[in-house]
Amino acid sequence: MHLIEILAAVLFAVALLHTFAARQLSRLAHRFPAHEGLFHLLGEVEVVFGLWSMVLVVCFAALATWGEAVGYLESRQYTEPLFVFVIMVIAASHPVMQTLRSAVQAAARLLPVRDELAACWLCLAVVPLLGSVVTEPAAMTIAALLLAPVVFRAGIPEWQKYFALGVLFVNVSIGGTLTAYAAPPVLMVAANWNWDSLFMASTFGWKSALAVVINATLASALLARALREAPPAAVADEGPRVPLTVRLVHLAFLVGVVLGAHHDVVFFGLFLFFLGFTTAYARYQQPLLVKEALLVAFFLAGLVVLGGLQQWWLQPLVSGMDAQLLSFGALGLTAVTDNAALTYLGSLIEGLPEASRYALVAGAVAGGGLTVIANAPNPAGVALLRGGFEDGTVGAGGLFLGALVPTVVAAVAFLVL
Repeated sequence: MHLIEILAAVLFAVALLHTFAARQLSRLAHRFPAHEGLFHLLGEVEVVFGLWSMVLVVCFAALATWGEAVGYLESRQYTEPLFVFVIMVIAASHPVMQTLRSAVQAAARLLPVRDELAACWLCLAVVPLLGSVVTEPAAMTIAALLLAPVVFRAGIPEWQKYFALGVLFVNVSIGGTLTAYAAPPVLMVAANWNWDSLFMASTFGWKSALAVVINATLASALLARALREAPPAAVADEGPRVPLTVRLVHLAFLVGVVLGAHHDVVFFGLFLFFLGFTTAYARYQQPLLVKEALLVAFFLAGLVVLGGLQQWWLQPLVSGMDAQLLSFGALGLTAVTDNAALTYLGSLIEGLPEASRYALVAGAVAGGGLTVIANAPNPAGVALLRGGFEDGTVGAGGLFLGALVPTVVAAVAFLVL
């Protein structure tokens, strides 16, 4: 079994390198048109961990037995990938987005700046904080779809897009910490450590809100000139005007899925009813976001499979750090592994001091924007916004650099205030 664990660690490292090389692989499609399809497939960031998890399963079966390999797959918990798939489809549905777009436009007109800049600030500040209510994956989906025609378009410098993307990812990661159920890394420890929403709001929440506002303001100030000088943004296709009753039903489905987020039988059952409702009222719909949501779910499921065999080296590493070192260690480790997996491993350590618990979660959520795999909603943001970047891909290096400043702001808020 330890040989399989070592192999899983090697494949995990290969998958990480693959994410950094995804953009270069996509470019190879133009150089080798005979194999264009293969290079485009390998260049899809959302495919990476699913692909290497399949390699792991084949190697697992060769080193052990097929039954043991299947047994390992069945021992994994896939609730989070399923939930992200469902919440992305519902949150991106036409009635929900038309309602939220109207709300953002109305709020933007109340701010003393140009509407485009105000909408940008609202999507980077207010929507990530709403993630504490509607969950982080929903907040990421909504913010990305609202930001796409404003910021991630022609005329905006590429480096400014990466900074905006980094701010979005970091703000969503920390914006879900006002409650105990919305952020995956918090959810993993809340029950074991008796952290309720009141504790989260008083310990993490106000610091998160301050960091979110600072990051959003920095990004908006940086983008102000580009938004003013860029060609006018394309007018979003409003589609058919949706009656209030249909909007309310869609919002009710969204609330129901959020309330049942930790019970796949509940939220997937609601999702099937949702599909039936959209079919019955097809005249008020636009195509559902099924392809992108499935790719994100595939990415996260692959991360679950590959990440499930990393405990043998991650847990001793985490348990060997004191509180001060743990905060920085967690921030760095989050960049190379999902922050929820990291905090889950911390929750298994018996007698972990309260200061170390705080440091672990603070580092994990602060570093949640550095890479695509650092936080579960990040692949959703990449899937929805990559079309606004050169070659239609998000470079791992560009994302890392774009997220550095907002990550520092979040870390300072958690570790100094």
